[in-house]
Amino acid sequence: MKNEFLLRVTDLSKSYGAVQALQGVSFNMRAGETIALVGDNGAGKSTLVKLLSGVLRPTSGSIDLNGSTVDLTSPDVARSNGIETVYQDLGLCNNLTVAENIFLGREEIVGWGPFSFLARARMRQKAKQALDGLSINVPSPDQNVTGLSGGQRQAVSIARTRLWKSTLVMLDEPTAALGVQETAKAMEAVRRLQKAGVAIILITHSMPMAKEMSDRVVVLRRGKKVGDVRTDSVSGDEIVSLITGAREQQIEAA
Repeated sequence: MKNEFLLRVTDLSKSYGAVQALQGVSFNMRAGETIALVGDNGAGKSTLVKLLSGVLRPTSGSIDLNGSTVDLTSPDVARSNGIETVYQDLGLCNNLTVAENIFLGREEIVGWGPFSFLARARMRQKAKQALDGLSINVPSPDQNVTGLSGGQRQAVSIARTRLWKSTLVMLDEPTAALGVQETAKAMEAVRRLQKAGVAIILITHSMPMAKEMSDRVVVLRRGKKVGDVRTDSVSGDEIVSLITGAREQQIEAA
């Protein structure tokens, strides 16, 4: 029997000595669902993302994927469990091509031992196929990423998640520093992920984006979850009131 939830976070906490960065955060997520993770600076969003992506280890609490508890000891372990993270800085190497960035750390090799070499043609072809599924045009997988626009660089990062068939993708401020047209294209690329059935955690300060792109909104404040509600049942003002503390009562999705 298939588990009801793709992701189950239970009482997740992270402390640095006396500093409590995250305190007892719990939420569930179904396959294909999009959650907007919102909160002011210092609310705990980045800490939560780093715990789910294997960058940090929790002080306490648990993370379950498809009904089984997982120990995400590193980003490689998280990726092997189908979790991919696209950070705000996109994590691209400017001295590498588009294809080389997409396959960074997962290069395909042909041959064996001293007679092995990179399967460059195969990687270029797969990179192009992944990019073709997005709405942002990237001229060539052989182009150096230095010459790409912000939206095109975003597409390269998102293409990595499509190529590796991730089941959960975390997008950290995917439209930060983009113009109006490129923001629209980046959002369309996110919609392509949604249509492919990928679960998405969208970290954003943009209320319009949270309202338009998500099924649910999870609100953090001072390291605690103060709201978890269906997006269509709450106004932008209500979300802001939870973020700022103007509304103290926690709200939960039905």
